[in-house]
Amino acid sequence: MKISAIVTVPPYASFLDEVAAHPIVSGLRLNTVMPLRESPREVLERLSSIPKTAAEDASASLSTSSGGSGYMPLWVDLKGRQLRVAEPAMPPFTEIKLSHAIRVDTPVDAYFSDGNERVRVAAVDGNRLIMEDGPRRMVGPGESVNIIHPSLEIEGTLTETDREYLAAMKELGMTKVMLSYVESAQDVEEVKRLLPNAEVISKIETQKGLDFARRERAKHGQLMAARGDLYVEVLQPHRIIPALKTIIEADPDAIVASRILDSLAWTSVPVSADISDVAFLMEIGYRTFMLGDQVCMKRDSVMEALNLLGEMGKGR
Repeated sequence: MKISAIVTVPPYASFLDEVAAHPIVSGLRLNTVMPLRESPREVLERLSSIPKTAAEDASASLSTSSGGSGYMPLWVDLKGRQLRVAEPAMPPFTEIKLSHAIRVDTPVDAYFSDGNERVRVAAVDGNRLIMEDGPRRMVGPGESVNIIHPSLEIEGTLTETDREYLAAMKELGMTKVMLSYVESAQDVEEVKRLLPNAEVISKIETQKGLDFARRERAKHGQLMAARGDLYVEVLQPHRIIPALKTIIEADPDAIVASRILDSLAWTSVPVSADISDVAFLMEIGYRTFMLGDQVCMKRDSVMEALNLLGEMGKGR
C-alpha cells in the first residue's frame, strides 16, 4: 500500500527540510490563520522553495504532486466560510466577534475547543455573538467556532485574508489550494474566478458538505475529510464513521486530515486508540493523510508521526 502524508508547516520551523526529505511526504500545507512577520507573498515564496530531496519519487506518483518541479508542493489552506474568532476576548465578557456575519435563530449553542466547550449564545448582531455565559477563559483570534443549527446562514465565503493569499499565489504562479467548509460548486468557482488555474481540494466539514460530496463526488477536484471540524459538526460522535465512509466512497483518492496521531504532541509513544484509528482509516481506503497543527509544531512529534504512518502502510 502506498501511503503518503501532507504536513502542516509552522512557517518559521527549523526542521522543514528534514520533513520534506521524509519518503512518505507528498506535500506541505500552510494554515493561513498562522501569524506571520512577512507578507503572504513573501511567506509563499519562501515555503514553496523547499526542495523535495528524498521525497521526490514518493510525491511524483500521487495526485498531490507538483508535476515534476524540484520543490515540495505547497498547499495553501484558505478558510472560506469557516467561523473563527476575529478579536481576542477576555472573560468576563458579553460578546465574541467572528470572521463572518451570520444569521441564526437564537438562543443557540456554540462550540469551542474542538467541540469540548458548549456555550449559549443569547443573540446575534452581524458578526457579534452576544453570549449568555462563557467560555470562561480567554478566547483568541483564529479559534474555530461551530454553530450547528439548520437556521444558520453565513454571509460571504472567502475572507479578505483568503483573497490576499490568492492574489499572491497568482503573482507567483502557484495553483494548489485547500478550501475549508466547501458546501457547493459555487464555493470552488469563487476561488477559480480569482485564481483561474487553481487545483482545489474541497475540505468537507459540515452536513451540507457531506451532501455536496454525495451529489458532486470529485467533479470539482479532490475531496478531503477534514475531521477537526467535521467531528464537531456531525454533532453525535458516532456519526463520524458514516461521514468518513461517505467521503471515501465519493472520491477514492480523498485525503483524510486532522485528529491523526495527536497524542504524539504530548508523549513520545502514541496511545493505542490513535493507532487503531489510523488502521481503520487505511482499512476503508484512505491513502493520503494530512497531519494537523498540533502534531506538526515540533520536530520530534511530526517525524515520529511520519515514521509510524510509513510503518503502518507497509505490507497492507
